[in-house]
Amino acid sequence: MNKNLFTYKKSGVNIDAADKFVKFITNISSKKRGNKKIKDIGGFGSISNLPKNIKNPKIVACTDGVGTKIEIANLLKKYDTIGIDLVAMSVNDLIVQGAKPLFFLDYISINKIDLKKMKSLIKGIIKGCDISKCSLVGGETAEMPDTYEKGKFDIAGFAVGIVDNKKILNKKKIKKNDLILAIPSNGLHSNGFSLVRHIIKKKKINIKKNSFLKKELIKPTKIYVKEIMKLVDKNLINGCANITGGGLVDNINRIIPENLFAEINLNKIKPLKIFKWLKEKKITDKEMLKTFNCGVGFCIIINPKKFKKVNKFFSKEFRPYVIGKIKSGNNNIKLNDKIEWYQKN
Repeated sequence: MNKNLFTYKKSGVNIDAADKFVKFITNISSKKRGNKKIKDIGGFGSISNLPKNIKNPKIVACTDGVGTKIEIANLLKKYDTIGIDLVAMSVNDLIVQGAKPLFFLDYISINKIDLKKMKSLIKGIIKGCDISKCSLVGGETAEMPDTYEKGKFDIAGFAVGIVDNKKILNKKKIKKNDLILAIPSNGLHSNGFSLVRHIIKKKKINIKKNSFLKKELIKPTKIYVKEIMKLVDKNLINGCANITGGGLVDNINRIIPENLFAEINLNKIKPLKIFKWLKEKKITDKEMLKTFNCGVGFCIIINPKKFKKVNKFFSKEFRPYVIGKIKSGNNNIKLNDKIEWYQKN
């Protein structure tokens, strides 16, 4: 072969490696589906059936990424959980409107295809889909050597769900005197990592040698699909919010009707150790609430009479508890003045 010839591989793009990765995805997806041959992965598009038991189906679509949590994965060289985060960030948004996740697609862009790293990533994505009871029907992998530095990559996810028109959760269902329940997070989830990483850099903390941070910072986002779908099926919730970027206040405010407001007692929040650790690093209350979930990963709004029934669908670790109430007034949130939740034992 003439060494002077220009090739795609010489430019930094290895199609052979990409083909091997597609075969790996097809094989591992087949195992998850009972060894049935997968015809859609590797094609130009993916075809899925709509459930037949929904009379008036509406399609809901969401997309998201995991932000700079990727840099934690790179630092720790641990890639088998970041895919769970990716799925969680989209499906937890789908269920806010009462939609059941149907399928998921991923987009991975990387400096250079590293099969070991990519296999770990996709295993996490498939696990996230398995937890969410949805299918990984395809995706895209882009090798971009001039766009990303050596070892760098980014991932994005796209989820599609379905909901019966009568089951859609919207503002109209939220009523005066409804309770606001906090469903605990299992940690940071996938938000606020730019600030976390900034603190780690300024404080010169070696997270590889800090067993607490090493565990907490890579912990995958809790997926709430199983619990929320059961509540939707039983007509037990009037509204809900996924607590991500913008924190508790901004995300709850998005679902409150104009003639009502949410009164929230922040001191009812059950603290997690990671948020106490962050608060000790001289972050204001306002900044904590705006940047992090502060221990509340998801919120549901319910009729007070349904509280006991709702609790039966959750394990002890993620059992909802009351943090507020819906009252008459302008579209806003009223918070208690002094915040002390992070000081609790």
